[in-house]
Amino acid sequence: MADGMHFNIQGLNGVVDKMRTLGPRLQKKGLRKAARAAMNIVRDAAKANAKAIDDPSTKEKVFRNLITQESSKQSKREGGVVMRVGVRGGSGSNQHSKDASGNPGGDTRHWRYIEFGTEHNPAAPFMRPAFSSNVQAVTDRFVAVLNTEINALLGAR
Repeated sequence: MADGMHFNIQGLNGVVDKMRTLGPRLQKKGLRKAARAAMNIVRDAAKANAKAIDDPSTKEKVFRNLITQESSKQSKREGGVVMRVGVRGGSGSNQHSKDASGNPGGDTRHWRYIEFGTEHNPAAPFMRPAFSSNVQAVTDRFVAVLNTEINALLGAR
């Protein structure tokens, strides 16, 4: 998704203070683990949504190609950890992109036509609702895992 969805978490002063006592590598380790655990909620919801709209008569299954991964370039640009949920194979044009048939769900680069629609087919979004309906659960999981990780890292020192 080109525009992405972003949110900020407020009220984590105690966690941030604890985190500042850790070195940069340990901070990033805890943030990465918490962000991945939180975004896995979105991935699982998107998988459930995609299963509902996948065409059973084809071998391509969008839900099998959904993954959570860190966006390392954007993480460096932002100065933190950016975790994203996406579809393996991306959204390249079928005529001009590399072969994506080796993915677990097959060549599902057509997912963007399902998500955003075309002039001939209405949109049937499965990615955007997966995030927007789970913001609170994602936030809660992020805070819980981050706090646990920081306490574990501080205890290991």
